[in-house]
Amino acid sequence: MVEVTPNNDEERSLLALPNGGDLSWRLNFESFQLGPEHTEKKPPRGLHDCLGVLGSEDNVAEYYQQQVEMLEGFNEMDALAERGFIPGMSKEEQEKLARSETFAIRISNIANMVLFAAKVYASVRSGSLAIIASTLDSLLDLLSGFILWFTAFSMQTPNPYQYPIGKKRMQPLGILVFASVMATLGLQIILESMRTLLSDENKFSLTMEQERWLVGIMLSVTLVKLGLVIYCRSFTNEIVKAYAQDHFFDVITNVIGLIAALLANSFDGWMDPVGAIILALYTIRTWSMTVLENVNSLVGKSAGPEYLQKLTYLCWNHHEAVRHIDTVRAYTFGSHYFVEVDIVLSADMPLRDAHDIGESLQEKLELLPEIERAFVHLDYEYTHKPEHAQAHS
Repeated sequence: MVEVTPNNDEERSLLALPNGGDLSWRLNFESFQLGPEHTEKKPPRGLHDCLGVLGSEDNVAEYYQQQVEMLEGFNEMDALAERGFIPGMSKEEQEKLARSETFAIRISNIANMVLFAAKVYASVRSGSLAIIASTLDSLLDLLSGFILWFTAFSMQTPNPYQYPIGKKRMQPLGILVFASVMATLGLQIILESMRTLLSDENKFSLTMEQERWLVGIMLSVTLVKLGLVIYCRSFTNEIVKAYAQDHFFDVITNVIGLIAALLANSFDGWMDPVGAIILALYTIRTWSMTVLENVNSLVGKSAGPEYLQKLTYLCWNHHEAVRHIDTVRAYTFGSHYFVEVDIVLSADMPLRDAHDIGESLQEKLELLPEIERAFVHLDYEYTHKPEHAQAHS
C-alpha cells in the first residue's frame, strides 16, 4: 500500500475535498458493479485455450473480464483521489512477498550458473553442435540476468546533476546491446552448422560412456528447469514471471538439443547440425521479439487505452474546478511511463489556487507505480491548437 501522510496544513488542504465533501460533481460507477457470474474466473479448458481459439462464449467472457478490470481500475483511482493512497497489501505483507520474490530470483540465478557449467561440460564431452546451441541459450539467460541486476543497481543510484530525468532507460539499452551480441553468436552457430552439413565432416559418434553422461546431464538440467518453471509461475511479479518464461524456454531447448544429439548418434550425423540450426533460429527469434519490445519502450510508445481511461477518470475526479480535460498522454520511458495532462480551469481563478490544484494532481499521478514522472499543464480554454504541434506534423 502506497500511502501519503500529510505533514502540514498546506498538504492536508491539497487532499481535502472541495465544498465540504460534496461529491455530486464526480463520476461514479458504483451502480455499475457486475454480478458474481461475470466476476468469477473460469478454469482454462486445456488444449482449446492453449491453441488460442476463442468461441462465442469465450468472447463474451473476455468482454466481461475487461469490464471488471476497468471498474477495478476506476475504484483504485477513486481511492487515490479521496484518500491519497492505493489500497493494497500491508507493509508487512509487501516485505514478505518481496523477500520471496528476491529468493526466487537468487535461486534462479544460482541454478542458471550451475546448470550452465554442467551444459558446458556436456558440450565438451559430446562435441554436439545442438548441445552447444542449447548451451548458448543458457549463456543468454545467465548474462541477461546479470544485465538486469547491473541495470537495477545503476537505476538505484541516481545522479540528479548528470542524469536529471533518471536512468530508467539503462535496462532496455543493456538488453539491446546484449541481444545484438547473442544474435551474432546465434548466426555463428548457424554458419558453422551449415559448413558441417556441406562438408564430409558431419559424422557424429558417441561412446556409451559419453552418451550416458550426455543423457544424465541434460535430463537433470531439464528437470531442475521444469521445477523452477512451476515455482516461479506462482508469483505475480513481472521479473519473476520473466524468469519462469526463460526457464520454460530452456526446457524446450534442452529437449530439442538432446533429441537431436541422440538421433545423430543413432541414425545419421546430419541431424545434429540441423538441430543446432533450429535452436539458433529459435534463440534469434526469441531475442528479436525482446528487441522490438525494448525499442518500443525507448521510443516512447503510448500506453494502452485502458490505462489512459484510468488516468482520465482520476483527472476528472480530482477537483470540482476542473472544467475540461484537454489532453491525457502516457508514453513509455524505459520500464515506466511519463504522463502529460492538460486541464482547463477558470480564467478568473487566482494563481495560487490553480497551482495547488495542478500540483496536487501531479502528486496523485506520481503515486501510481507505473508512472515515473507526471507533468500537469494548466489552461483557461481548450479551443487552441495542441501544445507542441510541431511534434505531430
